[in-house]
Amino acid sequence: MDMLAPRETVIPFSEPRKALGGLSVTAVERLVLTSSDVALAIDGAGVILDVAFGGSELAEDDCGVRRGRLWRDTVTEEGRAKIDELLATAAAGEAPRWRQVTHRTADGSQAPVVYSAVRLERGEEQGASEAAGPAVIAVGRDLRSVATLQRRLIDAQQAMEREYARLRHAETRYRLLFQSTAESVLIVDAETRRIVEANPAALALIGLTAKAAARTTLPDLFDKDGADVLESLLASVRSTGRTDGARARFAGGGAERLITASLFRQEAATLFLVRLGADAVPGGEEAQAALANLSKIAESAPDALAITDLSGAVLFANAAFLDLAQIAAEAQAIGEPIERWLGRPGIDFDVLAGNLRAHGSVRSYDTIVRDGFGGSEEVEVSAVAVLDGSPPCFGFVMRMSGKKSWAESRAGDKLPRSVEQLTQLIGRVPLRDIVRETTDVIERLCIEAALELTGDNRASAAELLGLSRQSLYVKLRRYGLGDLDAEPDE
Repeated sequence: MDMLAPRETVIPFSEPRKALGGLSVTAVERLVLTSSDVALAIDGAGVILDVAFGGSELAEDDCGVRRGRLWRDTVTEEGRAKIDELLATAAAGEAPRWRQVTHRTADGSQAPVVYSAVRLERGEEQGASEAAGPAVIAVGRDLRSVATLQRRLIDAQQAMEREYARLRHAETRYRLLFQSTAESVLIVDAETRRIVEANPAALALIGLTAKAAARTTLPDLFDKDGADVLESLLASVRSTGRTDGARARFAGGGAERLITASLFRQEAATLFLVRLGADAVPGGEEAQAALANLSKIAESAPDALAITDLSGAVLFANAAFLDLAQIAAEAQAIGEPIERWLGRPGIDFDVLAGNLRAHGSVRSYDTIVRDGFGGSEEVEVSAVAVLDGSPPCFGFVMRMSGKKSWAESRAGDKLPRSVEQLTQLIGRVPLRDIVRETTDVIERLCIEAALELTGDNRASAAELLGLSRQSLYVKLRRYGLGDLDAEPDE
């Protein structure tokens, strides 16, 4: 089928001689070129006598249309029959028809063009030289821009079909998971609290059919206290986006359940995904009391305690950690990376997490805790990984190490005496200070070695070190070496 070929219905002028009579050759040429992108003057044998282009693109791309060539030889193999048909129709004087053919350009690409051919009828007053002119005029329109738009339309349609198929597959997986999971799940409208959808496990738990559940609001499933707890839970989820869950009892003296909820949007609606967990007291009142006591112990423990997910985001922080890090409220720490306060950024947490994944626990790891005001405290960290938890997490216990800080060590003029002591300063002291202290350690060790080699003869030691005696005495006083009250050695 020809691509967007012009309509073939022809309605001629009522009085063509009156409308077009007296037109000059120049006027006819302009008329033809204005209405087409390419025009061909063709003799009775189908040979191109002359070519005119109404646009520059076909002329620049060299589609092979030139004087002296057969018109049918300028198109591809499948278009030659269409050219023969156009010439035969024009020679018979039938109404013009449009046919699409394809030219090959000089660079090997295709140039689709739609043509129509018209036989020239000459008046009796024209001379013999004019009668020997072209028998047919063919006009064509370049369809490459239309073809480009069609390709884009097809590509867009295929992309939409692929996206639609992807969404269908995703919806199928969601439906399969939603229907087959053993966990009770409800989809609830956030505005009206009406149950939009319930999976089979939830329907069995609440004892309703799908139609009956669709006419029920979520608070109607619980007793008065449970409904109040549920409303508070949903309000918290809507404002913060997350919650730890709450316990609520079903109406009519039903079992108490652990309710958790999360918020999501679908099209223009806001919905809750509500999960009805197992009985809230699986081990009886004693187990519940034990869990409550454990939570209180963790909250009030004297050592700083923080629980994070596997990426380091804080899930829980007790009061001791908040005091150590100078955080006003736990909400300011929840969700933040723990390395914002613990250890050297990008170093200590990666080391701890790697060891926790490999060995499950870490003991007595020396590092620092930084507060939000530029201060820091040296701490000893013990950590444990709970990789099979829900969710998997890391637990960190931080205890102040009681070691002297760098400032206290400087105040006492006590220098490191070994490479091991110097390496402990990395990450806690600027590099320039470590380099300066390293220089002092080497200088002191050299002076001690020189005094030992010379039998504590300071004059010989000064000469051995390449120092003046006065400079040596200054350094001895600086490092507290020797008995400076004794008489100098001669």
